[in-house]
Amino acid sequence: MPKRKVPFVNGEFYHVYNRGVNRRKTFLKESDYSKFLKTIEYYSFTNQRLKFSEYLDLSPQAQAEYFSKLSQKSIEIGSFALMPNHFHFLIKQTGEKGITNFMRLFENSYTKYFNLKHGRVGHLFQGQFKAAHIETTEQLLHVFRYIDLNPLTSLVVKSIEELENYSWSSYHIHIGKGNSVNFINSKSLIEQFEGKESYQEFVSNQSEYQQELEIIKHLTLEE
Repeated sequence: MPKRKVPFVNGEFYHVYNRGVNRRKTFLKESDYSKFLKTIEYYSFTNQRLKFSEYLDLSPQAQAEYFSKLSQKSIEIGSFALMPNHFHFLIKQTGEKGITNFMRLFENSYTKYFNLKHGRVGHLFQGQFKAAHIETTEQLLHVFRYIDLNPLTSLVVKSIEELENYSWSSYHIHIGKGNSVNFINSKSLIEQFEGKESYQEFVSNQSEYQQELEIIKHLTLEE
């Protein structure tokens, strides 16, 4: 595996991204998106007491109770967006090799699930995941918004109103229109704004967003 140009440092945020091999779809049904989120949720914790298959056999209530007793993590996910053939995360590393281990475990697990369910073999994702270091608070907030907006800018949804009801990104969670998930920790990011309504305005301001794209342009993901 080639050495990364961007080293992962504890306490730092990174924009992490990957797409399907040959740009193929990595989600074919809603159940695929749901399984992907459960996989992220499970592997975001490092002190698991159950195997993933055992966790999946639990009832929804038992799953929630199980996660309420876990606390050890080596990453924190601030935002996410899932599109038909790619995904984005804003991740803060909190433990040694946290991002590398998390990405390896959850990508391998989801690939095994997807290949078995859809009758295929081989790699699902396009090689080593891509990552860009977030260097300033200004960049952090714009990447935070960029990821929440990605389903709209990728034309998966057609309006801000549709984005507010899109279950496969963190935007609806951040504005209080959806239930949170166990792997999201965005309190410190949302606190940068005067309130959820202020963040909602920040996101929906398309003209401002387009102007600020230049700020994050140099955060181009590794080739």
